[in-house]
Amino acid sequence: MKLSEFKFKLPEELIATHPAPVRDESRLLVLHRKDGSIEHKVFKDILEYFDENDLFVFNDTRVFPAKLYGNKEKTGAKIEVFMLRELNSEHKLWDVLVEPARKIRIGNKLYFGLDDSMVAEVIDNTTSRGRTLRFLYDGEHDEFKENLFALGNTPLPYYIKREPEEDDVERYQCIFAKNEGAVVAPAAGLHFSRELMKKMEIRGVNAGFLTLHSGLGNYREIDVEDLTKHRMDSEQMEVNEELVKLVNDTKDAEKRVCAIGTSTMRAIESTVAMNGHIKPYSGWTNKFIFPPYDFTVCNAMVSNFHMPYSVMLMMVAADSVKRRFEAKKKKKRYEKRMESWKKQ
Repeated sequence: MKLSEFKFKLPEELIATHPAPVRDESRLLVLHRKDGSIEHKVFKDILEYFDENDLFVFNDTRVFPAKLYGNKEKTGAKIEVFMLRELNSEHKLWDVLVEPARKIRIGNKLYFGLDDSMVAEVIDNTTSRGRTLRFLYDGEHDEFKENLFALGNTPLPYYIKREPEEDDVERYQCIFAKNEGAVVAPAAGLHFSRELMKKMEIRGVNAGFLTLHSGLGNYREIDVEDLTKHRMDSEQMEVNEELVKLVNDTKDAEKRVCAIGTSTMRAIESTVAMNGHIKPYSGWTNKFIFPPYDFTVCNAMVSNFHMPYSVMLMMVAADSVKRRFEAKKKKKRYEKRMESWKKQ
């Protein structure tokens, strides 16, 4: 498919800038795969569509406060640093993006905090905006990260046109978030409340967890029309033995496996073996899922609405487009048979 096929008009007033007051009371659109029918519900109604021993798979990555505001040495010019990932804990090296990039060069010192208590030195250029920073901090690693993150701000998505607020620290985080490393929250999981998770348990719907540290590649602009030529940024992930057994047993029992979010779906599809089961994996994935695509394991998915041209939109569309293609092929085969029959 082509990039231009994922263009649609999205009025800005329809983009939510704040979450629903109660996590599980956001609106829910249910699309039935069998007949294409649609229902409008409230998110906490989701359990009506699942039975005992079905499985929800969640991404338990934890968002860290990745945005830092500071100033340059000598000039005092204001700068913004977006921390992507820690490269080396011993030497306190971080992969970051900087603004304004043209003014931040190798050898510059950057200061953060009201009293300039946190200092970093630029030691390498990685991309036009990318830099490697070495933080000049004399202390234990855990103490350093605690002080660094205390200066950081919640990295809200680019389309939310407001400054981070105090409530974002809690609300832009899933309640089951555990493994720190994401700069983008697995947003489908944000709608699950503790009450809803308890109702899942009572109903007998199982919960499994994997980790995929979602990065800014989810929002990177695609610059090719032919989607087969697009390359996703790599993201770190882990699928352990416990989840592998849970997913494979659920699939073998012909129960439903539901991926909570596109990051979860990408992680699962990155671990599929030749026999259709998933296998343990710890490493990186740059899997790009776009239509038409045949999902191997999951037969249900929960996802937010997505921006035009986004890789998340393409993944959500992948299954429905595949089925539409198959329907068209079936129709063409039927028409050919009818044409051949008429000629006889």
